[in-house]
Amino acid sequence: MNDASQKEKLRQHFARRVTTQARVVLDTWQKIHTNKGSFTAHREELKSASDKLVRYAQRFEMAGHAEAGNTVLGILRDWPADTALDDATERQLQDAIDALARSTLRRTDQRNTEAPHQFRRTPVYIALANAEMAIRLIRQLEFFGFRASAFDSAEELTEACALHKPETILMDVNFGGRPNAGIATIEHLQERHDTPIPIIFMSDEDGTIQTRLRASRCGGEEFFYPAVDPGQLIEKIETYTHGNAVEPYRVLVLDDSRAQAKFMETVLKRAGMTAHIITDPMEIVDALDMFSPEIIILDMYMPGCTGMEIARVIRQQDRLHSVPIIYLSAEDDVTKQLHAMSLGGDDFLTKPIDPKHLIATLHNRGRRARSLLALMIRDSLTGLYNHTHTLHLLDQEIGRARQKNQPLCFAMIDIDYFKRVNDTFGHPIGDRVLRSLSMFLKQRLRKTDHIGRYGGEEFAIILPDTRPSDARNVLNEIRERFSELQQPAGDREFNVTFSCGIAAWNNESSQTLCERADRALYASKEHNRNCVTLADN
Repeated sequence: MNDASQKEKLRQHFARRVTTQARVVLDTWQKIHTNKGSFTAHREELKSASDKLVRYAQRFEMAGHAEAGNTVLGILRDWPADTALDDATERQLQDAIDALARSTLRRTDQRNTEAPHQFRRTPVYIALANAEMAIRLIRQLEFFGFRASAFDSAEELTEACALHKPETILMDVNFGGRPNAGIATIEHLQERHDTPIPIIFMSDEDGTIQTRLRASRCGGEEFFYPAVDPGQLIEKIETYTHGNAVEPYRVLVLDDSRAQAKFMETVLKRAGMTAHIITDPMEIVDALDMFSPEIIILDMYMPGCTGMEIARVIRQQDRLHSVPIIYLSAEDDVTKQLHAMSLGGDDFLTKPIDPKHLIATLHNRGRRARSLLALMIRDSLTGLYNHTHTLHLLDQEIGRARQKNQPLCFAMIDIDYFKRVNDTFGHPIGDRVLRSLSMFLKQRLRKTDHIGRYGGEEFAIILPDTRPSDARNVLNEIRERFSELQQPAGDREFNVTFSCGIAAWNNESSQTLCERADRALYASKEHNRNCVTLADN
């Protein structure tokens, strides 16, 4: 290695150290900014992080970072201790933080465009021996809305985790240069946190069962051997982040005892579940339609009918075949319990029941029911809704739009020249492109929007309560951003675009709406692709 290349390598190394510290400052400010009342408590933390940043930046001649850090320190020195954060000071600090963010982005992004401004509150930490892969991962993770930081040493990683517990850590097994040094670092880190941090381990050298067991015991959720490319890693990182928070289970309880029903409601709500209580069995049909439960709890003996009869009525509806039915009764005759379960029940719990036992049973049943439902309604490759369920949701949203007199838009997306991607890079890479677009859409659309894989490389999006101009603006922005994303293929990278057609609902059937969106999509393709076309009404 000649002197020039060696100096450049050292410069890049020091730059990463400065930008890592800059991200500590940014994360500390974000913690303060989201809760202004915490300013006094975190003031010294922000001051210490900024002081360290200035020292690093001055030492390694990174003027932008040094200037921004000094500005933060000056504002903190001028503001009296134990004083609340006022609007003027907040604006000054925000300006300095914005300047620091711009300097950090210029250092970490090997492109001219900015990363999305909306980052997840907690970061993703990367501890890899391969610095080039770490940089590629940071660049791509920021495209997907994550705040990612890379570390050069176990000490820096430990210090960062003490300040901010990360969403997940991507850890090289041999991080630190010694066999299993990365695992040892994670073992030490996990001891310092009440709840474990999800860890994704990877290794190019050691895939033995002994190493895998040790990695699993300290919180390793995944173990990649040999190491994989950034695309696969990002998919796994997405899996173990808080962005995929579990929705509360919807539990319908039918019990003729008002006191027992109220008790059940209290127990379920304390466990974070959504409960709907009825005491009259004649209300069951309306409750099923209105509430759409994921789990049903039935009393065995009620005035006018039994829980077994209610279970049979429920099972007569196809859409409720997979919904778990749990009997909760004082009945202790095993023969009668088994007979009740043969008539549509999935479990039998005896009163009085320990609330912990009840909640554990509901979680187990609910988790299994959701898994089975996902197999029926979701595409196995992307995790999006399949073609059939997408159309079902479209019918539902049309009904809701008609009832509430609200606008509704339906969009169809097709990846441009997708066959060329498969032919050039292979079908596994093509599948990864499909998954990256699905993840991109999920992170940039609302929770109320529905995204489906329509077939092949086609996607469908349902946008409730959305005007056509807003739909076009949103999808056009997504299209532009997605076209900038570098798709990894071994040691190569390439870009992918998509075309889009949007149709605004005009008091028509779902079939007609789909046909109009499809025609708009083909208009985009005929117009040189990589564009969004709004259908005529």
